[in-house]
Amino acid sequence: MKKLLTILLTVFSITVLFAQSPQKMSYQAIIRNVNNNIVINHSISIRISIMNGTNSVYVETQTPTTNASGLINIEIGGGTFVSGVAFASIDWSAASYSLKTETDPTGGTDYAAIVGTSPLLSVPYALYAKTSGSVVAHYPGERYGGGVVFWVDGTGQHGLICSMIDLSTSQAWSNITSTAIGVTAQSDWDGNNNSTAITTQSGHTNSAAKLCLDYTNADYGTGVYSDWYLPSRGELNDLWNNLKAVQKALDSDSNAATIAIARENYWSSSESENARAYSFYFQEGDMGDQGKESENYVRAVRAF
Repeated sequence: MKKLLTILLTVFSITVLFAQSPQKMSYQAIIRNVNNNIVINHSISIRISIMNGTNSVYVETQTPTTNASGLINIEIGGGTFVSGVAFASIDWSAASYSLKTETDPTGGTDYAAIVGTSPLLSVPYALYAKTSGSVVAHYPGERYGGGVVFWVDGTGQHGLICSMIDLSTSQAWSNITSTAIGVTAQSDWDGNNNSTAITTQSGHTNSAAKLCLDYTNADYGTGVYSDWYLPSRGELNDLWNNLKAVQKALDSDSNAATIAIARENYWSSSESENARAYSFYFQEGDMGDQGKESENYVRAVRAF
């Protein structure tokens, strides 16, 4: 049976280095063997994992050398990347993390020889504070993500964007006008899944949803995206609620190619019944349903 050498690692400190980029954590430990003798002036190999429960979020390896006091001093985040997300991209606010170290005292790759795990408490919060301090909250009327933001959640980091042009001024809801799709196309809030259900209906060839799913925006100075969809009726209502900010952004962007929301009926992706679907009238702010063969305006949205 293979004999494993057990070494005790005594952690001196884990410190966040704010002055450097990318972010790193300074990690110090004294390495002692099973007889409590310090391992001095010896090259070792160490694999370091940031753990979320049993899942590794970030893994790197390093090959430090202990000094005359048996001390190793490394910067986590500065080793050889193995797997996971980039160290600077770890969302410290998303979970409670732990630090797992696996060490080969001979400097090889027998990382199973010595394994230790300890919780990370103050470090993630410090890193999160540093990150959150540089986060810019988004807002309705912001030209961003290929269009104009018209709704944001409570964090200011996620929301909905409308396209800067109409994709059509006279598009039927679908070429299939008398057969209900059902609940998969009747969500009041999930326009993306509604759009997919519409375009995958048997016999489908063209629709307002297809226009949106096939759309890739021109570059209006805020990036090019291809994940657009036909908004649900709830998403169109959110657009109406912030119409002033959106119209102002579209009218004042000094780009003749962009188009403000028209005072017309716009299709939603929310089916009403067999032959009817919901549309939103931007003249009055009214929601109603129309026959699927009706021709209305189409404006795409995307989520971020």
